[in-house]
This record gives sequence, C-alpha cells and structure tokens, in this order.
Amino acid sequence: MKQLAFGLFILLLGSVALRAETPAQVKRLSQALGLPEIVAIMRDEGIGYGEQIAEAMFPARADGEWRNLVDRIHDAGWMLETAEAGMAEALAGRDLEPMIRFFESPLGREIVGLEISARRALLDPQLDEANKARLEDMRRANDPRLDLIRRFIEVNELVEYNVAGTLNSDFAFYRGLNDGGAYDEPITEEEMLKEVWRGEQEVRKDTEDWMLSFLNLAYSPLGDDELQSYIDFSASPAGQQLNAALFAGFDDMFDKITYQLGRAAGVIVSSENL
Repeated sequence: MKQLAFGLFILLLGSVALRAETPAQVKRLSQALGLPEIVAIMRDEGIGYGEQIAEAMFPARADGEWRNLVDRIHDAGWMLETAEAGMAEALAGRDLEPMIRFFESPLGREIVGLEISARRALLDPQLDEANKARLEDMRRANDPRLDLIRRFIEVNELVEYNVAGTLNSDFAFYRGLNDGGAYDEPITEEEMLKEVWRGEQEVRKDTEDWMLSFLNLAYSPLGDDELQSYIDFSASPAGQQLNAALFAGFDDMFDKITYQLGRAAGVIVSSENL
C-alpha cells in the first residue's frame, strides 16, 4: 500500500509538470474568481468523500495510511493547476477582459466572497440542515426570490453541467476500481455506464436541491437588482464562455481525482479478497 500511495502521488505530480504555464490573464481571472479558496474547500470536501469510501468499502482499513493517500491525491497545488489549465484551454482565443472586469468590480468581488463563505459554511452538517429547512419554508411560501435563483441556475445550465460532471466522475471511479482489481472478473465499460446511468435521476434530484439551497444561501445578502445584474452577465457571451470553461477545468480535475481514488480503493478491495 505504501508503494501504491507513492506511485499515485508521483503520477499526479507528473501531470502538473507536463502542463504549460498558465497564461497571466487566466491567472488573474482565477484570482478574481477566488479559485484558490474554492479549491481549498473542494479539497476538504474530497477528503470527506474519501472517508465515506473507506467506511462503505473497507471500514477496517480506514486508517492513517488510507487517509494519507486521500490527502496526497487531493494535493491543492495540483488541483488548482489542473483546473486553471483546463480553463485556459477552453478560453484560448477568447477575450477575457469582460470576465475580469466583472469579477474585479465591487459586485463581482462581493459575489465571489459570498459563494466562498456559503460553500465553507455548508461543510458544517448542522448549518447545511438548517439551510435546507429555510429553503423548504421559502418553497412553501412561494417566495419570489427563488424564481431569480432558478433563473440563474437555468441561464448557467448548472443542473445539466453538474449532472454530467457527476456521472463522468462516477464512471472514472468505476474505471479506477476496475483497474485496481476490485472485481473478480474485470467489468466492461458498457457495464460501468449502465451502473452510472442507473443513478442519473437521483443525481439530478440531489443536484437540483443542492444548487437551489447553496445559491439561495450564498446570494441572500444581494438585492434583487444585484442578482439580476449577475444573471445578465451570466447570459452574455463572456459569461457563457466562462461558465463552460470553469466546468471544463473542474471536470478534468474531478475525473482524475475520482479515478485515482477508485484505483486505490480497488487495490485494497482486491487485497482483502485474496
């Protein structure tokens, strides 16, 4: 297992070393979007997910060795560089000035700060539950504020992008399990895809609920006119290009992480079956 952990870490670091340097404008945009802070939160979320994997698949092995491996796979520097590189590739040839201008404006800076604070807050299970309860109250009252949040979700195609990203990550996890030897007989990609798509409706429902809950919390300090300004930017060509680029960068990052987690888990499951 120690050899495996070392090998996975080298593989991850090697993928960073092969990347071209991120363009200065993309770095500036990344800073304006708060990507370093967002990645740090995603790292904490990912480490929690690693604990769930261990509890579900090999609770007797949920020890320091597994935790160290999960920690190494979620290397924050690698995560940020991977997300920025994917974003840079998707934005090649695009005019980044309108994006930078919006997110460096007072409203843009406030939005980024609110999103980061809300995501960090939802790491606390009690705050998460309280926020869900508040959302249900607003739903029962037909609060018109939720219409604006739903419009934001629709304009940015947040449900579709997130569902696709989750299913792709699930597929990467199965590939990792397969390559790690988790199955007595290797399974085909067709079998993996069937298993992934079996959960699509549940993933969609969870995504819709989480997005509405998270965004309602994050944007609660914003006035309706401020939120509408953000929706208008999101609907613009620059906003649409940026949204697609962000998902491209983060999806690449998540696919690599979940594959590595799956492969590491597969090795442990295989060793327990011997």
